[in-house]
Amino acid sequence: MQYKIAVSGAAEIGHCCDNIVLLSKEIGREIARHHCVLISGATTGVPYFSAQGCKQAGGFNVGFSPASSEIEHLRRYRLPLDVFDVMIYTGADYSGRDIIMTKSADAIIIACGRMGTLHEFTTAVECRKIIGVLEGSGGTADKIRGLVKGTYRGIKRIVYDSDPAALVRKVAERVDAEKKKIKL
Repeated sequence: MQYKIAVSGAAEIGHCCDNIVLLSKEIGREIARHHCVLISGATTGVPYFSAQGCKQAGGFNVGFSPASSEIEHLRRYRLPLDVFDVMIYTGADYSGRDIIMTKSADAIIIACGRMGTLHEFTTAVECRKIIGVLEGSGGTADKIRGLVKGTYRGIKRIVYDSDPAALVRKVAERVDAEKKKIKL
């Protein structure tokens, strides 16, 4: 079974690092190279560019839309469809979609981000998911180390790196090791 890695990050990238588009695409390509499925909130910005990179590398993308239909996805939310192999219309708006998507993943990678990314991060922590943080990407990603200082549960499940290839490799290795423990 292929692992499902969610990509969470800023839909609007003006506050992200200068090379966020390239970094996002590299995350997607690396997810494809590791034979994992990329899942995202089917939005613009970091999730979209990651899905583009995944698709360009021959990978498979699943989008979790906040909308209840394709028409609503396109007209009300004004979100893309072109790079997704499967679209799940949650009808749960953004906050509900975040939870459904995050709980569906084996792991999540955080790049840049704003409040929605923070919501997906805290959901991942509460659901005990493996979390990869792309440091130096800006926004929420660069604040996570400070947020988790102390004795919070789940912080040992967070890995950090500024290199997308290394980050995806670390996350995939952690998921693989965890899945092997479960199969024993």
